Amino acid sequence: MNRIELEAAVAEKTGISRFHVTDVADAVFSTIAETLARGEPVRITGFATFTVKDRAERLGKNPKTGETIKIKRSRKVSLRPGKDLTETVNAGL
Repeated sequence: MNRIELEAAVAEKTGISRFHVTDVADAVFSTIAETLARGEPVRITGFATFTVKDRAERLGKNPKTGETIKIKRSRKVSLRPGKDLTETVNAGL
């Protein structure tokens, strides 16, 4: 499912126009991104917890040439699924 399909499904389930669902989705996603950019976790109880993890600068190898290269420090987003999400995903097993 992509974003357009998700918005259409939410609009159908709620009876809200897809135009309004798109606005709400934009607001939710941008708020999550802004919060994570500040380094703060986002906890959606029962669904998931998003956190930011810092990755230190490190040495790696260029797979094409075998040359040692320096990989810049970075941040990555980590997602830990909540209990309700895990149970829903595993319900059909």
